[in-house]
Amino acid sequence: MKDASGNVIYVGKAKVLKNRLRSYFGGGTVTNPKVAAMVSHVADFEYVVVGTEPEALLLENNLIKRYMPQYNILLRDDKGYPYVCITLNEEYPRVFKAFRPDPELRKKGAVYYGPYMSSDLYFTLKSIEEIFPLKRCRKVLPRDIGKERPCLNAHIGRCMAPCSGSVKSSDYRKMIGQIVLFFEGKYGGIEKDLKEEMEKASENMEFERAAVLRDRLSALNNIRQSQRVFMEIKRDVDAIGVYSDAGETCVRKLELRDGRIVGSSVYFMKGANDSVSDVLTGFIMQYYEDAPYIPQTILIPDPGEDGDEFGISDALETLEGFLEQKAGRKVTLKTPERGEMKELQKLAQMNAREMMVRRILRGGGADADPKAPLRYLEEMFKVPEGTIDRVESYDISNLGNDDICAGMVVFKGGRPDKSSYRLFKMKTVMSQDDFASMREVLSRRFSHDGSDGFSYPSLILVDGGKGQLSAVASVVDELAPGKGILLAGMVKNSKHRTSGIVFRDGELIKLDGDNPSDRDVVLLRFLTAVQNEVHRFAISYQHKLAGKRNIRYRLENIHGIGPAKRKALLSHFGSIKKIEEATVEEIGNVKGISEADALNIYDHFHQQEE
Repeated sequence: MKDASGNVIYVGKAKVLKNRLRSYFGGGTVTNPKVAAMVSHVADFEYVVVGTEPEALLLENNLIKRYMPQYNILLRDDKGYPYVCITLNEEYPRVFKAFRPDPELRKKGAVYYGPYMSSDLYFTLKSIEEIFPLKRCRKVLPRDIGKERPCLNAHIGRCMAPCSGSVKSSDYRKMIGQIVLFFEGKYGGIEKDLKEEMEKASENMEFERAAVLRDRLSALNNIRQSQRVFMEIKRDVDAIGVYSDAGETCVRKLELRDGRIVGSSVYFMKGANDSVSDVLTGFIMQYYEDAPYIPQTILIPDPGEDGDEFGISDALETLEGFLEQKAGRKVTLKTPERGEMKELQKLAQMNAREMMVRRILRGGGADADPKAPLRYLEEMFKVPEGTIDRVESYDISNLGNDDICAGMVVFKGGRPDKSSYRLFKMKTVMSQDDFASMREVLSRRFSHDGSDGFSYPSLILVDGGKGQLSAVASVVDELAPGKGILLAGMVKNSKHRTSGIVFRDGELIKLDGDNPSDRDVVLLRFLTAVQNEVHRFAISYQHKLAGKRNIRYRLENIHGIGPAKRKALLSHFGSIKKIEEATVEEIGNVKGISEADALNIYDHFHQQEE
């Protein structure tokens, strides 16, 4: 599909092409918002007839990579997550950190592992240095062989010293082969080789070398012990999780090798309204085409009923054929229904959500500008640059008429400023009334006018639409007149996720379209971070208050126990559980607790047992 300028904006496939085109241009209503947006920009199209479904799948993937169409799912790894590159194409391969895969280097035979979290990569490279005598210097081999004496690492057994000229390239490549096994989680072969070398060195009275090999073996075992054993049956599995929010979709892949989780990768795709089926198909085709290793089993989430014609539900056999061709053996795609496989797939789903939450809260990737959303907001409010710095938001939380409280979060310079967060427990509002509760919170908040270091906000983001915004605006105008505090509301969609922003004049701007601009994604991500954070902060406080109330009620329901004795008991024992486990004598030792009280407390917790 092409727009009026001739740019390719979408590439698709179909078993019966005229049916697909009729669904787009036949005059009926296009129910999918993303498809409707795409169709509105189509001015021309071309098509290619192929013989089989696998051919269509491969051709679609190649055309997507060539044209990068804006309405297709495009796999983008976060620039903040680096890779490890191993140059297997070189006579003396190098192992180094790389921020982006180099297509030309990959064509020559280099392999990439990742992307990794920075902390994970640091740990991985450090482990490699402890286990393998890898070259760490900048010498270019074989050009620099014999030019200088080997460095200290060679003398202490931490480098094979290929620069000396006494190490065959085949021996060095054998060690590199072990590093490849390490990245694939195949530790058994490495352990076997290390043990054999250590025993041989010991037999030859080379005790220093044997000690070095012993330390490497110990480092390898430490890594194995730190990894979670997930399955009793040793097998290789990839588990894929998918989670969408704030205008983006996160794909998280966990790697299970020999029953242990040994690695993971994370990718982000623009758009949050694509079907799970489309996301999975796009990810599998784009990721595994260049993957250094493909396991026998790949676990995927349930695509549900949102798969389109030729989606993953219909294309499983074709996708498996593509994977089998790449791997050179049978590969199975499956949605597990029970057991450890199901738990592993759920773990991948949870990880995808956690990565999205992290990305939202930090304002994007590692290189993201945290002040970008503030500049966009300044443009919307038509105020000078630098006006908006301190952003506040409030949320009321309660359980009926109990534990009515509120949380206030503060973002400075686009980032959470947790030292400025505040919690409020209602003092005057005794029943569920969000407007009255918000009035009390704002009254107490605006009693701090900046003279005590707690300055006024530049902007207050209200959790809600026009109605909630108007209610808060009336209170702010009354309590802080003339302070120039900007106000806007954060609107949610039917899935209860942040979707747009509303202003005091009623103007609503939706940000979660099917092909959002980079600006929309940045702003939506910031609003989502604020809305999620204030809700989390308020509800965690409400749960804490409810927990305290339950403890109070549980102890004060015992005959003869009031607030003073409750406090004495908790101060002495530290928890309800320890009071439950205490003997009558131990309870009687608490100051202020009589023998009769001790018997009543003991009987209260042991009636059911009797």
